[in-house]
This record gives sequence, C-alpha cells and structure tokens, in this order.
Amino acid sequence: TNPSPSPPALPQSQRDLHPAFYVAVWISLSSSVILFNKWILFTAEFPIFLTTWHLIFATLATQTLARTTTLLDGRYRVKMSGRVYLRAIVPIGFFFSLSLICGNIAYLTLSVAFIQMLKATTPVFVLLATWALSLEPPHLSTLSNISFIVIGILIASYVEIDFHLSGVIFQILGIAFEATRLVMVQRLLSAKEGYKMDPLVSLYYFAPVCAGMNFLIFLAVEARSLSWADVTGKVGVGVLIANACIAFGLNVAVVFLIGRTSSLVLTLCGVLKDILLVILSILIYGTKVTLLQFLGYSIAIAGLVWYKVGAEKVLEHVRLLKEEVRERKVRGLVAVGVAVVLGG
Repeated sequence: TNPSPSPPALPQSQRDLHPAFYVAVWISLSSSVILFNKWILFTAEFPIFLTTWHLIFATLATQTLARTTTLLDGRYRVKMSGRVYLRAIVPIGFFFSLSLICGNIAYLTLSVAFIQMLKATTPVFVLLATWALSLEPPHLSTLSNISFIVIGILIASYVEIDFHLSGVIFQILGIAFEATRLVMVQRLLSAKEGYKMDPLVSLYYFAPVCAGMNFLIFLAVEARSLSWADVTGKVGVGVLIANACIAFGLNVAVVFLIGRTSSLVLTLCGVLKDILLVILSILIYGTKVTLLQFLGYSIAIAGLVWYKVGAEKVLEHVRLLKEEVRERKVRGLVAVGVAVVLGG
C-alpha cells in the first residue's frame, strides 16, 4: 500500500459497518493470499509466472472497475500525463515488479513464519531509502529507534532451523526494492502538482507497466522450462483465478480499511497479521520455531511498534492500560468488601 493515501468517500451503507469488520476482512485476505501463494509455489515452482498472472488480472480488473463502478473515480483528480507516467510511474513499477518477483522466489526455500520475521525489517530499509533519496536528513536518534528491530531479526535469523542463504538474499532484496518503491511513491504523492491517489488508483496506473515488465522477465527466465500443461496439471486454471481474485480483493479491502479507520490502525493490523501468519505457519505447515527465535521476533515486533506508532503514543497507551487495571482492582476490592459485609 502507498504511504499516506487519500481515502475515498465511502457510501453511507459502508460507513455504517463497524471498523472491526474492515479490519477482519483485510487481515483474512492478506493472510489468505500469503498462505495461498505458498501452497501454489510449493505445488508448482513458477514464482515469476504467478506474479505476472496477478498483475495481468489486476490490470483487467482495475480497467473493468474504472468503467463500471465509482471505486476508481479518484483517478480524475490525478494530474497524470505521458511525461509523468514515464518519469514517475514506470520507475516505481520497475521496483514494484522486482519486489514481487524476489518475494515470491523466497517462498520456494523459506517458511512463511521466517519470511514474516524478515519483513519486520521493512521500516529499516524504508528509512535508509528515505535518506538515500534525500527525502529526509539522516538522524542518529532515528537510527537508534530501529536498532531493536535489527537486533531481534538477527537473533531470529541466527537460530532459524531451515535457513537458506539464497532465500534470505531474495527476501532481503525484495524488501529493499519494496522500500525503494514506497519512498518513491511518497515523493510522488508529496509533489506540488497533485498526485494524491488511494491504493486502488495506484494499482490502476502501476499494474499495466508491472505486468509488462514481469512478462518480459518471465519470457527470459521461466518460459522455456514451463509449459501450459505444467500450469493446468499441477495447479489448475480455477485455482489460479481464485488466487488472483483474493489477491485483487486485498487491494480493494485496503481502500475501505483506510477510508474507515486510520494509518495507525493499518500499521497495527499489519503487526497483528504478521504474528497470526507465524502462528498459522506453525499449525498448518508444521514450521519449527525455537523459543529463542520467538524472543528475537518479539523484540523486533516491539521495536517495530515503538518506531511506527511513536514513543509518546505507546507510553500513553501503557498509562491508560495501567489506569484501567487499577480501576478494575478497586472495583474488585469493593465487590469483595460488599460480599463480606452482606455475608457477615
């Protein structure tokens, strides 16, 4: 998703739904896409084809929605031109393609649990990309704030049982490409010309160029070793369509989640989703996770929340939690006292 997107106006019927509904839908779809992709890539090893198929489907779906619904009306507020598309959208699409391909390749050798642990380093790479592209000046204090994320992931990686260097390299490259993409999108959205767009409108512009780039990479890398019989025999057309529908549904869910909640809620939902995926990976795939690895991941998650939410808000929530616990203790003591008096 894009940083600080402009949420679309939701119809009254959708605003009446509780925010928890959108949270549940987003977490369910996000977790389902990752587990579904892992199963497909475990069954048939064609990561680049799968990514290309997702982007082709997203291109067709966004073009259809643009012509039949109001979900993509936000594109009319974007001052897009051929020059902007070539100078901004295409480079962002290039990094988007690379991040998707590298991320999918990592699933061939790494467990879902370990990949989610590695993804906790995304804020670190985003910060480094922000400094590299001169969006913000480097600050030692900010670097120290994310040090716990790095320490936690190093611990989790050191004790990973099914450690594959090639998978880790592809995953780290995918995270680095994704971080670069996010920072480039941030720079585009903050431009004075006015390029504010929600995630679905972004996909409308990015999907075609990404699909084209991925298709060229597919032709160069996978096409010779992959036949249509491999696709239909090992996975099936119906499964691929269902997989693409869930992946696209996730992009639609993000739009409604941001429009109904906030970026803070989205951040916390992402943390909750990652933890849930680690647990599901253990239950479904029997992934072995050591106690020390859990400790390292816990340190990384705590550092992630501290960095993304902010120290002041974290301390404020801790204070409110302590007050709630204190009030409950007082109410409990009063209830015990009344019971003793009545019993006497």
